[in-house]
Amino acid sequence: MTIGRIISISELNVKIFLDDDVKVSIKEILETTCNGNVYRFEVVSIDENIVTTIPFDSVIGLKRGLNVVKQSDSLDIEYSDKAIGRVFNSYGEAIDGKEEVRKNTKSVYDKNLSLGEIDINGEILWTGIKVIDFFAPLQKGFKMGLLGGAGVGKTVLIKELINNVYMTLRSNAVFVGVGERSREGKELYDEMLDADLLDKMCIVFGQMGENSTSRSKAIYSGLTLAEYLRDEKKQDVLLFVDNIYRFVQAKSEISNELKNVPVENGYPTTMISDVSDVEERINSTGDGSITSFQAIYIPADDITDEAVQTILSHMDGQLVLDRKVAEKGIYPAVNVFKTTSKSIDIEKIGKKHYDLVEQSLKYLTRYEELEEIIAVLGIEELSDEDKSIFYRSRKLRNYFTQPMFVAENYTNIPGKFVKIEDVLIDVNNILTGVYDNEDESKFLFIGDYHGSFNQG
Repeated sequence: MTIGRIISISELNVKIFLDDDVKVSIKEILETTCNGNVYRFEVVSIDENIVTTIPFDSVIGLKRGLNVVKQSDSLDIEYSDKAIGRVFNSYGEAIDGKEEVRKNTKSVYDKNLSLGEIDINGEILWTGIKVIDFFAPLQKGFKMGLLGGAGVGKTVLIKELINNVYMTLRSNAVFVGVGERSREGKELYDEMLDADLLDKMCIVFGQMGENSTSRSKAIYSGLTLAEYLRDEKKQDVLLFVDNIYRFVQAKSEISNELKNVPVENGYPTTMISDVSDVEERINSTGDGSITSFQAIYIPADDITDEAVQTILSHMDGQLVLDRKVAEKGIYPAVNVFKTTSKSIDIEKIGKKHYDLVEQSLKYLTRYEELEEIIAVLGIEELSDEDKSIFYRSRKLRNYFTQPMFVAENYTNIPGKFVKIEDVLIDVNNILTGVYDNEDESKFLFIGDYHGSFNQG
């Protein structure tokens, strides 16, 4: 049934004049057809009989006077096991060339967690990746910022996390591409397929070439899939968002087009609530959890940017991948000085682990100082104590490399899942001199060391 007609059109703003006695609600989906093409819009504001909507796709071909009908109450996506192993666009439509999935859908805006259901004391989620479990352990329900440019091994690390969590907990993962380049999306799809991970996850892409509406909706569709796995499948889900800043950027573009008044820094007045709406859905419950890694683009490398600070205020830690570390052949290329986690707390990880982290960071800090001294004066000028710190730190640095399961085909080194108990033993042995007579090369790309050391 026709409910109105289009009266004005711009790239991200289509106004519709409603017929008398017709009522619509915010977030309802309206549509029209022109020359065989279907155009959809989401209601964002209502002023008496004039409705402002944002179009889902390009408005090319639209014209004023076209009749508009109501399509659905809100944007939805498949909410069942049928979504696992599938790739969707921002609007919940399958884009992997397989049959469309529309068996049991749910609104992407539904929030079904009450305050009483949220568990803020979730267990530690051990990943089997030494450098993460030791320097930045994850608590179930944590939100971790993932910082690092291209070529530092981010995709390999993401794949390894998906693999390890599925291997230990039989939990699926969700990957959300917000403003992903089409080429990068296809590469990720192919890599997940090759690594036999595609059937263990769900993927949502809001591609860079699509309009701001698409890029702003991808995160909601991805959250709904993650909530299905947590609430219905009772899983501890890993959610990867690449890139959360692009979500804020897309919201800003829509706000500017709608002529909403921005704050002084150029971001819309709704930015804080927009980010909160997303972040507050990432939580742990008594039955399951959503633990997220969110890549954060830093515009002009300005960490004080208003949007970046708003996003970081919700994070429970950050994992920083550094090109300078990668150039030394250290993978995962984690900068341990910039990497943080709220779990580095005696109450959460115990005194032994806490003390070893502090001592390791002191050794590695001193090591960087000693490198500069050695470059000028030579190693013979160091005191015996500094020589010990220097050599032990090199072993420690090498120890936190790790062979990845998902990279076995390229490295020919079997992947290793390392328990935190073994990591603590090895780190303690390195720092106390148990391995002083061992060559530092023996610590590169291994699992735990003390087992093979004792056998030898």
